[in-house]
Amino acid sequence: MFEQAFKNIDDVLWKEAGCTTELDYTEQTSWLLFLKYLDGLEQDKATEAALEGRSYGYILDEPYRWESWAAPKGADGNLDHNKALTGDDLRDFVDRKLFPYLHGFKQRAIGPNTIEYKIGEIFAEIKNKIHSGYNLREVIDHVDELRFRSQSEKHELSHLYEAKIKNMGNAGRNGGEYYTPRPLIRAMVQVVKPKVGERVYDGACGSAGFLCEAYDYLKAQPNLSTSDSKLLQERTLYGKEKKSLAYVIAIMNMILHGIEAPNVIHTNTLTENLADIQDKDRMDVILANPPFGGKERKEVQQNFPIRTGETAFLFLQHFIKMLKAGGRAGVVIKNTFLSNTDNASVSLRKLLLESCNLHTVLDCPGGTFLGAGVKTVVLFFEKGAPTRKVWYYQLDPGRNMGKTNPLNDDDLAEFIALQKTFADSPKSWSVDAAQIDAVNYDLSVKNPNCGEEVIHRSPLDIMDEIAALDAESADVLARIRHLIETRS
Repeated sequence: MFEQAFKNIDDVLWKEAGCTTELDYTEQTSWLLFLKYLDGLEQDKATEAALEGRSYGYILDEPYRWESWAAPKGADGNLDHNKALTGDDLRDFVDRKLFPYLHGFKQRAIGPNTIEYKIGEIFAEIKNKIHSGYNLREVIDHVDELRFRSQSEKHELSHLYEAKIKNMGNAGRNGGEYYTPRPLIRAMVQVVKPKVGERVYDGACGSAGFLCEAYDYLKAQPNLSTSDSKLLQERTLYGKEKKSLAYVIAIMNMILHGIEAPNVIHTNTLTENLADIQDKDRMDVILANPPFGGKERKEVQQNFPIRTGETAFLFLQHFIKMLKAGGRAGVVIKNTFLSNTDNASVSLRKLLLESCNLHTVLDCPGGTFLGAGVKTVVLFFEKGAPTRKVWYYQLDPGRNMGKTNPLNDDDLAEFIALQKTFADSPKSWSVDAAQIDAVNYDLSVKNPNCGEEVIHRSPLDIMDEIAALDAESADVLARIRHLIETRS
């Protein structure tokens, strides 16, 4: 039922002029899912209060509740078409009344970690892009079919929502910013091993994939008490996200995973001065895939001792500073970080090696990240002691990675197994810190267990290049011919 409902929603949005990409589909589905979730949450709390003989104070005023404007029901439990808005009336209500009302919660909330504040932030940043009130009515009807009150329902819906996020990443470069392959995240979580009672942080959380997987990992630990479950809900997972759409998706993703009031803040992490970070701010575990290649402004760079325009390098400094002594981290970064010779790269590698134990480097193949034309590595480190030995693993799934052949959990099984003991293998090896060049701190060590890699291009790739060169040659010849003819 859920899968069909999602497909039906996408089919309607495909017809909508205001929605042109998978990003739009996910964005518009998200705010409607959020309001549907909120309605269910309010109904559950009202029922609980009634059973206990208490009155319940609704978050939303009556005209703005889902059951009032989106899906008013008759006595038979079916949609009351006489009360349900549609067409221009529905669109105007949403744009002129509903969104401004919900936006106002940001000012009225008692604090940033409340559901009221999240409501205000979400509807301050997102806009209704479904311009046809008739299309909006269709989408609302499909969303209203969804039920996610039970844990099994939430699990199924979270799975489908993750699929939407993945499709959004497949759709293009911008969508790819929000999606890290879940098998890679799960492998990173298993290496870092967060514990109940520890605080887990992602300062560039995107769609909150790392936080959701960490939550699933912790929730699966044996013998969890009621207080443990409360701790997981309220004081374990922390995130920050700069972009509006990613922030909304992160909130929705965590909610569908069972986290009722996510501790995700809508902010630019890099505007925080590293010198202002105190012990109380520091985290036990950091899991992150910060954005690559950005060009940060000078005033942002001023917040960091190692100044650079490369966004990922600033984030890495932030993560090192944010870790407690003994804290553990897994961070995705471009593989060029290992060998770049610019001053910032060298200084950052020196900082990492001297202030943290960089115990593992996972070398990921091209195509691991869909839509990203860069190779990456994952750095695993522990703060508080200098690096003694670095264990490398060269991930090689034995096939070309891509949209049709994405990374899977089996691809990473050997890495997880060998990493526990830092064992040598044809794909893994260790390097003593004493062997690392103390001038450039170059970490790009080639695998000593195999010969020089020979990459064979596919016949289709070669033929495509020949065709492109032929076309280029034909264009040049045509231009020369034109010049000769015009001068003769």
